[in-house]
Amino acid sequence: MRLCATSVECSDLHPHEIDRMFEIYRASYCDTSRAQFDQDLQDKTHCIVLRCADQTIVGFTTLKRYGRTWSGQPIRVIFSGDTIIDRDHWGSQQLAFAWMRLAGEIWQEQPDVPLYWFLICKGHRTYRYLAAMALNYAPRAGVVTDPAVQALADYLAVDRFGDAYDPATGVLSFTVPQGRLTTELAHVPAPHLRLENVAYFLQQNPRYASGDELVCLCELHPDNLRPLALRLFAAAQPC
Repeated sequence: MRLCATSVECSDLHPHEIDRMFEIYRASYCDTSRAQFDQDLQDKTHCIVLRCADQTIVGFTTLKRYGRTWSGQPIRVIFSGDTIIDRDHWGSQQLAFAWMRLAGEIWQEQPDVPLYWFLICKGHRTYRYLAAMALNYAPRAGVVTDPAVQALADYLAVDRFGDAYDPATGVLSFTVPQGRLTTELAHVPAPHLRLENVAYFLQQNPRYASGDELVCLCELHPDNLRPLALRLFAAAQPC
């Protein structure tokens, strides 16, 4: 079935679209409530919506773009929120492609100001997107994270989540779960267990099924992207 992903500002979403998004969200996560979902969505700036041919929403990903000052210099941040695709449409990469095009548009606005992807992962599938898109990111298997990169990741995590973040482990742990994956989504298929990055994620975030999230950071720059991601990033039109 043909799918199409488009980026919109969250403020432009219609109530019936948000209703449908929550329906998909509720099917994928435990500990859900409409109030929590709405509050989280209001905090985000953009949403990429995946639709099938009849315009039914079958997936989405949210993000918040914002700026900070780090080491006396301005930086820009894309913080990824929830990413969910209806089970019948797993395997589609249109959502990821649209996300990378949007990231390219944001980068082109101020290419001289560093742009970072701040991602928190409660599942191995999300973590694997880093390796699919970027050459260097943190944390990753077989690489000691540069202290300067770790310091920035720690800063962004504490800035956003406060005491829920443990710098010693690089993991967010919430007193009240912020949405645990369903049993089906938390399950790691046997073939995936043999993948180095999946094994590493499970090692770094052993309580992921309880809702803990691994804090990850990646600079979004043409020099740090894999070929397909670079083509999407570079082909984006400036906003």
